[in-house]
Amino acid sequence: MAHGDITHIDIPVTDKERATGFYSGLFGWQIAEPPGFEGYPMWRAPNEISGGGLAPRDDGFDQPRSYVEVDSIDDTLAKVSGLGGTVIREKSEISPTSWWAAVQDPDGNRIGLYEGTTDAG
Repeated sequence: MAHGDITHIDIPVTDKERATGFYSGLFGWQIAEPPGFEGYPMWRAPNEISGGGLAPRDDGFDQPRSYVEVDSIDDTLAKVSGLGGTVIREKSEISPTSWWAAVQDPDGNRIGLYEGTTDAG
């Protein structure tokens, strides 16, 4: 994927099994926990392009969050405050070759950032 592409969408859930049944039954999504991502069911849409995860809901994560591919999370985070936004999650490792972070735009919208490659099996 290229810089600026939507790469992943996390949906906050309180009951992973219930959410898995709901989304797979409603949309036909294939949902599984790939090796290395146990406890984090990941979904794939029938187009085999769109996908994301069913992540634990908490006080700071109560609405779906889209993740945008960036060339460098460090460079992108450095621009956020100057453009009127806020960093709400600093760069965190997913795997040795991939990282994520989250920002909030001036209107309060929360967007995830993704950099790297992840082999999800």
